[in-house]
Amino acid sequence: MSTKIFGLYGDDDILMDAVKSLQKKGVKINEVYTPFPVHGLDKALGLKKTRISDLAFIYGAYGLILMSIVTWYMMIYDWPQDIGGKPSFTWGENVTAFAVPMFEMTVFFAAHFMCITYLLRSGLYPGAPTKNPDPRTTDDKFLVEIVSDDVDRLKEMFIDTGAEEVTVKRA
Repeated sequence: MSTKIFGLYGDDDILMDAVKSLQKKGVKINEVYTPFPVHGLDKALGLKKTRISDLAFIYGAYGLILMSIVTWYMMIYDWPQDIGGKPSFTWGENVTAFAVPMFEMTVFFAAHFMCITYLLRSGLYPGAPTKNPDPRTTDDKFLVEIVSDDVDRLKEMFIDTGAEEVTVKRA
């Protein structure tokens, strides 16, 4: 029977010291809930680098390619214009005129698809079930979650590392 033990902390520096101390003692931390990003916490927990920056490049490239096709289609294929007696024969001759819209679509696609990807991946989309065990972590508290059966030892470890409150939830 697995049990969730939660340690509530009031300061991010105390949290970092507690995480490092728990890691040194061989305790596997399941999750940490914080009201803002804590620098160095990902390394202290041993989390791998995410691939979301790779997706940003792919989304941006998709926007650039799509806008290149749209500008070619509109200005060269569908409705070519003769401006000042100079016809537009190829897209390559006019690419500098399209630089700004192509850049804007690159940024637009990267930014919007990154937001959608983040919300879906983290489960924060509208209507998603809440995963946060303590609503105070959205304001000013930090929560460490550990899943274990050794409740008494972990309660003592949380208190030793400066936890303001220790909660046990049996599954």
